[in-house]
Amino acid sequence: MDYNVSRSASYAAAGVDITAGYRAVELMKAHIARTNIPGVVSGIGGFGGLFELDMTGLQRPVLVSGTDGVGTKLKLAFLMDKHDTVGIDCVAMCVNDIVCCGAKPLTFLDYIACGRNVPEKIAQIVSGVAEGCVQAGCALIGGETAEMPGFYPEDEYDLAGFSVGVVDKSRIFAPDSVIAGDALIGLPSSGVHSNGFSLVRKVFDVEKGGLDRYCDDLGTTLGEALLTPTRIYVKPVLKLAETVNVKAAAHITGGGFYENIPRSLPAGLTARIERATLSASPLFHRIAKAGNIPERDMYNTFNMGVGMCLTVPAEQADEAVRVLNACGEDARIIGTVVKGEARVELV
Repeated sequence: MDYNVSRSASYAAAGVDITAGYRAVELMKAHIARTNIPGVVSGIGGFGGLFELDMTGLQRPVLVSGTDGVGTKLKLAFLMDKHDTVGIDCVAMCVNDIVCCGAKPLTFLDYIACGRNVPEKIAQIVSGVAEGCVQAGCALIGGETAEMPGFYPEDEYDLAGFSVGVVDKSRIFAPDSVIAGDALIGLPSSGVHSNGFSLVRKVFDVEKGGLDRYCDDLGTTLGEALLTPTRIYVKPVLKLAETVNVKAAAHITGGGFYENIPRSLPAGLTARIERATLSASPLFHRIAKAGNIPERDMYNTFNMGVGMCLTVPAEQADEAVRVLNACGEDARIIGTVVKGEARVELV
């Protein structure tokens, strides 16, 4: 393709290279093709992404939408010049929320705003978005790359996404049905995921370096451990819901245990969680020690080793763990629901 046909010398002089956008799209195409699933109607390049909804088995389909960004974790990607994993975080932050309703994500769109469009860098970002979509089983059907000189520094960008899923109304998880005695199942995180990085960056003073320092307890460099992408829980949670009564789910993001788990419980109930069942990465110990951060603040900021918390009937807890572990998870019972005023209690 002759990109120069669309070149605007005046716009380029203002810092926007239209042709770079076209080159970036060409580089993206192979990554986007990996995400095609039944229902995709249109390719990229149109004014809207088209998806045909398969109504088979859906009596009363409900669309569930989620949107989020990667946040200041991107600062580490800039410092390390590594851009092929943050797209996974972007997808995860959206689809993990959607699956908390029992919905299957269908489509995803990304939005990248940058100071300067470097096609190879944009393609790296989108490769991560595509990988996240593959892990979630949804299709990347569109997006936008906006070159905004003077608004963003030349070597920086922001990344956000939007996803739509579907669930039959009768299959929506029902937090109102949670009762005292129900079991809490924890699915492990891969690390900090994509929350709390303003604190992480302050604690480790990353702007001054140190991200390339190898840490024996982490088995990798500090930067690589921090940049590890958010885990995507869509497939194991939906598989579990086929045979077990998943009453509620909580995606442990910003606000940690104290803000997110209560969102999945009715009033008057407490999530009693046993510390001994948790298996947090040594990374969290490093953060707490380096910043002299109290335990409550750690649990109120980070996922502390649990990326998703599911509530199931006590009599189905062992079966839930078995199903999840068969899906490759290291699931475990981390506590129980009890009556009480406090919404989360660590024992």
